[in-house]
Amino acid sequence: MSVEDLFAEVAAAHPRCVWLDGGGAREWSGTRSLIGWLEDDDVSLTYSAARREVLRHTGGRSEVVGDDIWEALEREVGPGEQWFGYLGYACRTDLPAAPSQDVPDAVWMRPSHIRLFEHELLGQSLHFSGVAMPEKCSDTRLTGYPSPPSPAYRAAFAQIQEALHAGDTYEANLTYRTTVEAEADPVTTYLRLRSINPAPYAGFLQHAVAGHAAWLLSSSPERYAVIDEDRTIETRPIKGTTPRGATVEEDAANAELLRTDPKLRSENLMITDLLRNDLAMVCEPGTVAVPGLMQVESYETVHQLVTTVRGRLSDGITTIEALRRLFPAGSMTGAPKLRTMEVIERAERDLGGPRAAYAGAFGWISGDGPADLGVVIRTLTTHDTRTWRIGTGGGITVRSDVDAEAAEARLKADRVRASLGR
Repeated sequence: MSVEDLFAEVAAAHPRCVWLDGGGAREWSGTRSLIGWLEDDDVSLTYSAARREVLRHTGGRSEVVGDDIWEALEREVGPGEQWFGYLGYACRTDLPAAPSQDVPDAVWMRPSHIRLFEHELLGQSLHFSGVAMPEKCSDTRLTGYPSPPSPAYRAAFAQIQEALHAGDTYEANLTYRTTVEAEADPVTTYLRLRSINPAPYAGFLQHAVAGHAAWLLSSSPERYAVIDEDRTIETRPIKGTTPRGATVEEDAANAELLRTDPKLRSENLMITDLLRNDLAMVCEPGTVAVPGLMQVESYETVHQLVTTVRGRLSDGITTIEALRRLFPAGSMTGAPKLRTMEVIERAERDLGGPRAAYAGAFGWISGDGPADLGVVIRTLTTHDTRTWRIGTGGGITVRSDVDAEAAEARLKADRVRASLGR
């Protein structure tokens, strides 16, 4: 049976299941993927930031077990266990973020059935000038997106610029949510998404529990954090994007622009410094390093500028505590983190509702220490399989142009939207 057939069979038979599907998308992400599913008496957790309630679901019953998802995970995730799920943007109650209005702010599941699959490395590439290039380039130039930014986006952009010029923030990640009303089967939609936009943090989560339902369909290219058995922690922030070109020559020029443009490089550098600071709070002194600075990675529709930041966790810092202190990803906030989150919380009030799962983290954690989670971008979410939300955006600096930023955001969301047949 193929992995796709097993996935469809599992999702049809089990209301709670997950597919971590990045195997083979990138050399650094490995070639293994995993499908897990829960029986009725297996345990899952959901979190509502609006009610400050963590619920434990098992045997057809749901009970409140706390008011903090991080504390609940510390209690629930036992030695030898692997849990799979997501943390939404509002999961830290000490930071400013509006709670979700539909999907739970977090879902975590402990499946009793797990199947592993090995994949071939996808997207074989040509390399020149240090840039990974596909053998065929599609026409995804920004000129394909002529519609102007909405008045709400222009107003939010102006608020961000005012804060930047006042010195309240050095860079802010301005995002918005698009709602698509479409009767769509999550399994079919996800299979379409993975075929048109393969990614190292691709994945599918289904938690079809009445009153606490969530589907998350991810094609994310960005690592939130990986923690190895030796307690090394690594994050790979993405900041800086250019479109793919219609020809090999144009594609190479766009990648070179990404590598050399002062504005794009400054976006990445500010987030790199933020992540170095975040890791320094949880790592042994002197272990935080940047083994890869501003490297170009190429995907189906965009080139992206990626940095790797790495350190070794200090004694006494658990996996879940480390993930909490880093949360949310600095690439999805800006710098400095707290003040910038306050700025973007105000600016995004009229941009499609709370971030919810978007800008959070999705993956797995274990009771023995290791964990691996991606940032929730390039992702569809729904609570009813009819109302679908897509989050998109980008980093804003004083040199940003409102029309260019809006076009970049649309470009990032294009393939995700296409998976709904729109």
